[in-house]
Amino acid sequence: VQLVESGGGLVQPGGSLKLSCEASGSIFSLTVMRWYRQAPGKEREQVAQIGKSGRTTYVDSVKGRFTISRDNAKNTVYLQMNSLKPEDTAVYYCNADHLGTNYIVSTFWGQGTQVTVSS
Repeated sequence: VQLVESGGGLVQPGGSLKLSCEASGSIFSLTVMRWYRQAPGKEREQVAQIGKSGRTTYVDSVKGRFTISRDNAKNTVYLQMNSLKPEDTAVYYCNADHLGTNYIVSTFWGQGTQVTVSS
């Protein structure tokens, strides 16, 4: 399974960006999908996650500003980011749990996409 993120870039404070992450390859079932981010000099943190049924959780710092969603038919997860702040600047990574036909769950990562919030 390969995960490819897109949608990152440079945006002014208060602006919006929408990240996408498409999974491809031998996919049987993607269960939980997540977005992480890592700012320079900081540890990677989970930003949001969404289950296959659509249940979501968010880190406190993005609640009310970010929305995670998924399209199971397209094997794609999205992160809509509004009211962006300079402290949201980071490399954003997609992460997904894949349930194989052998019923073993494996976790995959994307390569990351840079989000920079600056005036």
